Amino acid sequence: MDQFTLNLIFVGATFALYVGIAVWARAATTSEFYAAGQGVHPVLNGMATGADWMSAASFISMAGIIALSPAGGYTQSAFLMGWTGGYVLLALLLAPYLRKFGRFTVPEFIGDRFYSKGARLLAVLCLIIISITYVIGQMRGVGVTFSRFLEVSTDVGLYIGAAIVFVYAVFGGMKGITYTQVAQYVVLIIAYTVPAVFISLQLTGNFMPQLGLIGDYAPTGGQHTLLAKLDMVVTELGFTAYTADSGNRLNMFLFTMSLMIGTAGLPHVIIRFFTVPKVADARSSAGWALVFIALLYTVAPAVGSMARLNLTTTMWPSAISSTALSGPALSRADIDSKPELSWIRTWENTGLLDMEDKNGDGLIQYYNDKAPADHPITKAAAEQGWKGNELVKIDNDIMVLANPEIAALPGWVIALVAAGALAAALSTAAGLLLAISSAISHDLIKGSIKPDITEKGELQAARISMTFAIVLATWLGLNPPGFAAQVVALAFGLAAATIFPALMMGIFSKRINKEGAIAGMLLGLVFTASYIFVYKGWFFIPGTNNLADIPANYFFGISPLSIGAVGALVNFIAAYVVSSVTAAPPAHIQHLVESIRVPKGSGTAVQH
Repeated sequence: MDQFTLNLIFVGATFALYVGIAVWARAATTSEFYAAGQGVHPVLNGMATGADWMSAASFISMAGIIALSPAGGYTQSAFLMGWTGGYVLLALLLAPYLRKFGRFTVPEFIGDRFYSKGARLLAVLCLIIISITYVIGQMRGVGVTFSRFLEVSTDVGLYIGAAIVFVYAVFGGMKGITYTQVAQYVVLIIAYTVPAVFISLQLTGNFMPQLGLIGDYAPTGGQHTLLAKLDMVVTELGFTAYTADSGNRLNMFLFTMSLMIGTAGLPHVIIRFFTVPKVADARSSAGWALVFIALLYTVAPAVGSMARLNLTTTMWPSAISSTALSGPALSRADIDSKPELSWIRTWENTGLLDMEDKNGDGLIQYYNDKAPADHPITKAAAEQGWKGNELVKIDNDIMVLANPEIAALPGWVIALVAAGALAAALSTAAGLLLAISSAISHDLIKGSIKPDITEKGELQAARISMTFAIVLATWLGLNPPGFAAQVVALAFGLAAATIFPALMMGIFSKRINKEGAIAGMLLGLVFTASYIFVYKGWFFIPGTNNLADIPANYFFGISPLSIGAVGALVNFIAAYVVSSVTAAPPAHIQHLVESIRVPKGSGTAVQH
């Protein structure tokens, strides 16, 4: 059976499963649409949360970022620490208290706790900005996967993905999305780990990728560990050692913190904890989510490392048994004639991989053409007439998807990866779209525009809002903004600087009032968004040459990816200062804050 047919069978079967679940679990009430009737078992909710969280960024991009980072793979461990650490914060500091409060959405909690429609509307604005920017990446993941594995255009792939999301999200709401995400988790975790097991066996003889990462490199007969071999190969090619600690410690700390509190502040993740029956189940769900996420996140470093080694030894075949430059580089003739290298031509057709024989020698030299003048690779390039790195483009997003093909794994494994990548992208897209829909229908329409709307009318408004959100997300996927590749920085930074501090102060401080909360969110929003836009060079700075996106220009070396933690601090300080010079919250609000933290019972907070 040819590869295209296998891809079609695997992807089609999973799509049929998602649609079937949506029909079975269709939401009939607003409670089911927003919170799945608050009847989801914590283990299932943990699994659904794992799928909701492990987006295209986790499945497709993370291992690619680890594999191809110019600073080496070590510095990218911040992604693993930050994204998993956020669930510890959720489990300990947010999830049980928000569940006890008994509301459906994050803006509703902020509006009630800070007794202000203005605070609620500001939270809606932040939520929509965060979710829209985040969903662009998911739609891109859908397009990339479809364009490669189903051999259709990126646009057609987006339309297909949007249609599937429409069926199970618009009709199923949170209830349908939850059980669909359980199925999607099963698909994506199998799709991620099965190829990793195969490749770990090939390279190390160990079936557990986590142990293979620190094991011996089999092709050299155990003379080197896998990571030592990888360091040897990449440094000889002029790149930074893969395991080198070359990062700015302050920036790495702030980046990790931004990812942690950004994760804990993401609305589409938080609303998952409104779906369980009891307060204790919310904390239990977060624990189970960590377990299910760890099954992928502990494999990701191995996938990234093995993908980088496989890619490098493909470009320099002699590097498998000795060193990178002991033999000729990969030839264009081999690429065009050998079936095991057909993946190169296939990915070149997608535009995500590009090679150029700059010196016309028929070989493709892959090396760091920006290495220091005294580096052996620079001297070798001058002696042999190389004109620069001829692997001129390799997108991070192809590493996980192409890895099974690079390793020459069976066709069914490649098809499984395609289904898993789509499951990851679609599951998170659905969660984000639901968060947007809930904010519009429940917080904006029912909360401000038409408070007397009937339940039937609100459910209809929710479905219309979801449809509008899907259309907008599809359009953004088809016409992404020029800075689409960095929008995750904006999403996490804004979540860290706006939503997370408001929730923390709303739960743990009786003194923070509406004026303080609004001031804090506004300053956090403006400060973080301004820093990201300025230092990403997304608009012109008068009096400069607009080279803002150069690390040397960063304030104290803090990159735009890390500024969310500073924005959160700005939010906390502003809220406390403003609250201290304005009237304290009403007595019933202070009593509400106390009741949220009472560690007993399973009901909602008592409000008066």
